[in-house]
Amino acid sequence: TTTTADDACDPQQAVTAGSKLVSEGVTAIVGGYCSGAVLPTLKIYGDAGVPFVIIGANSTKLVAANQGNAFLANSTGDMQATTAVDLFKKNGYKKIAVIDEGDAYSSDLAKLTAEAFKNAGGEIAAKETTTAGEQDYSAVVTKVKSSGADAVFWTAYHAGGALLTKQLRQAGFQGGIVLGDGNNSPEYLEIAGSAGEGVFLLSPPTVDLLSGAADFKAKYKEAYGRDAGAYAALSHDVGDLIVDAIARAKSADQKAIVEALKASDFKGLAGEIKFTDKNTLQTSNFRPVVAKGGKWVADE
Repeated sequence: TTTTADDACDPQQAVTAGSKLVSEGVTAIVGGYCSGAVLPTLKIYGDAGVPFVIIGANSTKLVAANQGNAFLANSTGDMQATTAVDLFKKNGYKKIAVIDEGDAYSSDLAKLTAEAFKNAGGEIAAKETTTAGEQDYSAVVTKVKSSGADAVFWTAYHAGGALLTKQLRQAGFQGGIVLGDGNNSPEYLEIAGSAGEGVFLLSPPTVDLLSGAADFKAKYKEAYGRDAGAYAALSHDVGDLIVDAIARAKSADQKAIVEALKASDFKGLAGEIKFTDKNTLQTSNFRPVVAKGGKWVADE
C-alpha cells in the first residue's frame, strides 16, 4: 500500500509531513523537490532509519546532512555548476551576474557556480540575493546592467525567473540569461513570453528530451489530463527503483533496503541510476536546453 504527504516546498510543513509518514510506519519514502523543505526531514528519516530516495532536490547541503539512508536521484548542485560553466564558456560569457533567493537550493547553486566559474578564469560581475515572491526586480536589473555582465545566471525557481527575465529584457539587457533546473516549467515560458526566447536552462532528463519516452508521455497525459512535468520521468524511475531495491533486499527490513539501494545498477526511463559512496548519482544527468518558439529544445 502507499500513502502520501505534501511538504508544499515549505520546511515547517515538510517536518509535519515527514513526522506523519514515520508515525505511520512506512517502509520507504520517495519525493522531495525543494531542497529547503527536504533538508529538515533528513534527521527525521535518518533517526527512524527510513530509506528515502529524493527525486528532484539536489543541494549539496543535503549530502552533508545525510545520515546514510537518503539517496539523491537527481544530479547534485556541483554537477549543475560544472554544466553551467561549460555553457558559459561555450557561449563566450566572461562576466556573469549570479542571482539567488537565499534558500538552500538557490544559494548553494549560486555559490558552487561562482566558485567554479572563477576557477575556470571567469569573473563574477555581480552577486545578488532576492526574496521569493518578489515582483519588482528593478534594483537588481539596474545592478546587472551597470556591472557589465555578459550574462545572468538565475539559480532559484521559475516564478521569479520568468519575471526577472521579462524585466531584464524590458530594461534593454541584451546579454545571455541562463536558468537553474528549478525553472523547467511550462509556467516559466508562459510568464516570460517572448522575453524567454533564447534563454538557456540546465535541465534534468525530461520526457521531451528522452528517446523512448513517447509512450510514457502519452499515458501520463491520458491519466492526469496534463503534460508530464520536468521530474515526471525521474519520479517514475524512483518509484520503480524502490520496488527493485525491496525485491533485491528480499525483505521489508529498512537496513536491507538501504544496502540494496547502495548497490543499485538501475536503468530507467531517464537514464542510469548508480550511486556513489555518498549516495549521489555517479554521473550527471543535466543537459542544456534553450527556449525556442515557446518550448524547451536541446541546445545543439
